[in-house]
Amino acid sequence: MKATIYDVAKNAGVSIATVSKVINNNGRISDKTRKKVLKIMKDLDYQPSFAAAALTGKRTNTIGLLIPDLANPFFAEIARSIEDRGHELGVSVVMCSTDKNKEKEEKYVSLLVRKSVDGFILASGFSNVEVVEDLLKKKIPVAMIAQDVPTLLVDTLSVDDYKGGYLATVHLLSLEHKRIAVIGEVARSSDDRIRGYKEALQQSGHLVHDDYIVRSESSIEGGRKAADHLLNQSNPPTAIFACNDLLAIGVIQAVQARGLVVPNDVSIIGFDNTILATTSDPALTTIAQPIHEMGQFIMDLLIQEIEGKKTVKRRMLLLPELVVRNSTAKPSVSVEKQLT
Repeated sequence: MKATIYDVAKNAGVSIATVSKVINNNGRISDKTRKKVLKIMKDLDYQPSFAAAALTGKRTNTIGLLIPDLANPFFAEIARSIEDRGHELGVSVVMCSTDKNKEKEEKYVSLLVRKSVDGFILASGFSNVEVVEDLLKKKIPVAMIAQDVPTLLVDTLSVDDYKGGYLATVHLLSLEHKRIAVIGEVARSSDDRIRGYKEALQQSGHLVHDDYIVRSESSIEGGRKAADHLLNQSNPPTAIFACNDLLAIGVIQAVQARGLVVPNDVSIIGFDNTILATTSDPALTTIAQPIHEMGQFIMDLLIQEIEGKKTVKRRMLLLPELVVRNSTAKPSVSVEKQLT
C-alpha cells in the first residue's frame, strides 16, 4: 500500500503540519526534525502529491526550465547547475528543450502552468515574448539566464558578450595575427560578441572585412562548414574566433581535415569554456562564462521571488574571462610568408 502523509507523521512522531512544512520547505523546523522527517519519507518511499498541493494553492516546489538545445554543452552544464542548486533548496526542476521553436515554447509553458510549477527559468534563445508577458500577468515568477530582454520586467542573469568578443580578438591580435575571422550563430549573444570583435580590430587599426564574418547554425557541423568557407578564400584567415565551443570544435575538425595544424597554421578560440574545451585536441583556448555560478544565482533569484523575499527585479551582468590553452599561438613563419 502506498504510504501517506499520515504514515510519515506517525513514524516520525510529529504532526501532519510538521511533515507538510518539511515538504513545502517553509516554517520554523529544527534541522534535526527536518532530517528525521526526510529519512522517514525516504524509508517509506513517500511521494508528496504536488497535484493536491496545487489545488489548495500551495507551492509545489517545482520550477520549469526551458532551454533551447541540450546538445550544446553550455546549456547542459547550465541545466545541471540549476538542478543541483534546486536539489540543495528542496526544489525539483522540470526541464524542456525548445529547439528555439515558438510553438514548442508555448506548448511547454502551457503544460507546466497546468502542472502548477512555482516559476520559470528561461534560457538564451527563448523568443516568445507574448508567452512571458502572459506568465507575468498571471503573477507567475519568471527569470531569464544568458539573455536579457529589456522590455520584460524579470530577473535576468547574463555575461558581457561584447566584452567576451573583445577579449577573444585582443588575444589573437596580441599573438600578431592580422587576418582574424569570426563565426557566430544567429542570436543576440553572437551579435554582441561580434561587436566586441569589430571594436578590438578597429582600436588596433585593422580593417573589418565582411568576408571574415560568417553566421552558422550552432553545431559542430555548422562550425565545419563555416570554417571551410573561410579557408577557401583567396586570403584565408590565420585565426578564427568561434562564438561558442561547439562551433570551435567544428572549426578544429575542418582545419585538421585539410592537413593543417592547430595552432601552427590556424589559431582557434571559442566561447563558453564547456567540457569540450578541455577534451578537444588540442585543448581549446576560450572565453569562460562562470556557468556554475550562473545556474546557482538564477535559481536563488527565482526562489527569492517565489517566497516573496524580494520585490525589486535584478539585471546581473557577469564578466567573462580569457582561458588560454593550446589552440592559439603566433602564426608560423610559413603562414606569415603566405600573407606577405
